[in-house]
Amino acid sequence: MTAFNPDKLFVELREGVTVTEPVFHRRYTLTHSDLAGELFLTIGLGFAKDKINPSKDEVLGEWTLFNGILVYNAYLDVDGLTNDPAASIKRNEIFRRELPLALTAIRFGDKQFFFAHPELNACPILVSFLSAYPQLNTVENWGSFSDYAMFD
Repeated sequence: MTAFNPDKLFVELREGVTVTEPVFHRRYTLTHSDLAGELFLTIGLGFAKDKINPSKDEVLGEWTLFNGILVYNAYLDVDGLTNDPAASIKRNEIFRRELPLALTAIRFGDKQFFFAHPELNACPILVSFLSAYPQLNTVENWGSFSDYAMFD
């Protein structure tokens, strides 16, 4: 995993979202630049489809209720644009290696929101690895944002 560098994270809040509100319908789009090592976090009422690149290697996330419990759902497109199982396996490995960095960036980039709603630090993070291949198409618990709050 690449080490998180807060100086390389750029955050954009879109219309309808403030640094502390809302919880529901708050959606996150995390993209990156491989060349510059920069991360771009867009927080809005919808996913930032205009920020999604052709390789489809972004991390999308949102707050939802699951069986009456508030959870953070993250969505990863394991297959991307490929129909090649080997490429999907490789993408899955990369997502798994870099996901702690992504979750740390999301937690850090929205830290004022977490300060305003400290209970959200303990909510489960459910990650959907989306794939046409059943062995890669999984939903997993990746802890809570308290596990990724390295800079408080």
